[in-house]
Amino acid sequence: MAAHPTQHPHVVVHAPALDGSRRVTVDDESLGVASHLDDVVELLRLADLDRIEVENDDIVEWQGGGPDDWPGLSEHHEP
Repeated sequence: MAAHPTQHPHVVVHAPALDGSRRVTVDDESLGVASHLDDVVELLRLADLDRIEVENDDIVEWQGGGPDDWPGLSEHHEP
């Protein structure tokens, strides 16, 4: 097995869906769907990637907004 300890996984937090949830992938593998920053942390922990600082680490790519952007959660408007 050819392990590359200096190679980091490519974590992507995808752009928010219509409900504000965001898909999380590592390389080409889907880890799940997050509705909050804490969900991203938990998905990474379950994948044994809990040493990653999701808000500051360069290997996390935030698409469609950063770790504070969860539009489906903060923009609910009553009719």
